[in-house]
Amino acid sequence: MQIYLPIAEVVVNAFTLVGLGGVVGLMSGLFGVGGGFLITPLLFFIGIPPAIAVATGANQVVASSFSGVLAHLKRKTVDFRMGWVLLAGGLVGSSFGVILFNKLQRLGQVDLVVQLCYVVFLGLIGAMMLQESLRALHRSRKSGPIKPMRRNQHGWVHRWPLKVKFRASGLYISAIPVLMVGAAVGVLGALMGVGGGFIMVPAMIYLLGMPTKVVIGTSLFQITFLSAYTTLMHAVSSNTVDVMLAVLLIVGGVVGAQFGTTLGAKLRAEQLRILLALLVLAVCGKLALDLFLKPDDLYSLTPGVVG
Repeated sequence: MQIYLPIAEVVVNAFTLVGLGGVVGLMSGLFGVGGGFLITPLLFFIGIPPAIAVATGANQVVASSFSGVLAHLKRKTVDFRMGWVLLAGGLVGSSFGVILFNKLQRLGQVDLVVQLCYVVFLGLIGAMMLQESLRALHRSRKSGPIKPMRRNQHGWVHRWPLKVKFRASGLYISAIPVLMVGAAVGVLGALMGVGGGFIMVPAMIYLLGMPTKVVIGTSLFQITFLSAYTTLMHAVSSNTVDVMLAVLLIVGGVVGAQFGTTLGAKLRAEQLRILLALLVLAVCGKLALDLFLKPDDLYSLTPGVVG
């Protein structure tokens, strides 16, 4: 069933969009990521202009993340205090990111910058996650399950001022690095149309030392509110949110997130991180290939760009 998207100004198959939303929702519930790092490149691949894909992709992340949060609330695996501090930093970062996005759009460079950001960040993070996860899995087979970081081990996050007790995570650390992680995720969310889970989940585990069992739910909690704010900012400042596209993606995303949460509970933490790393690297490889291959059309008109 073909459908016309008024803001994106393209015709696509409605079932394809619902299917993409379902796949991303599955990833959201399974890995604790909003899924924007996957849905935005997939929208590129089916012909959605990057500016529209970024802004509308953030809208879909809201639905899939919220659906995942509801499932984690039942298991009591959400650290609300950590989530609110991450969100505070994220709102500041997102505001700055939207301003930068609009500036790049006026210069006509937003498509290139968005794709380069995806290649660089996904490549680095995917490689590091895969290397660490394989090493952790190898060690766990020899000496049993291991934790990424002991919660009583003191690192740099314990030496900074403004310490806060995060009871659900069993941590007593400075709020400053938590705010910094949230701000970094906010900037990326605005520029790349992502929830930022592929940055935040590794940071929460390896930098902040959070136990894996509360990382996914807390990440989805922060992503839900941050993505909603980012979508609103894009809609108001650049009119790049396609409501019809968003609705179709949301329908699939909400359903997929429930299946992902159920499946994730059956897999070990090391296995989940390896699967996420492989997925990140696969998307990175496809985007990098597209940057080097000669396009079918040497010239194109992108809706919403003012010359």
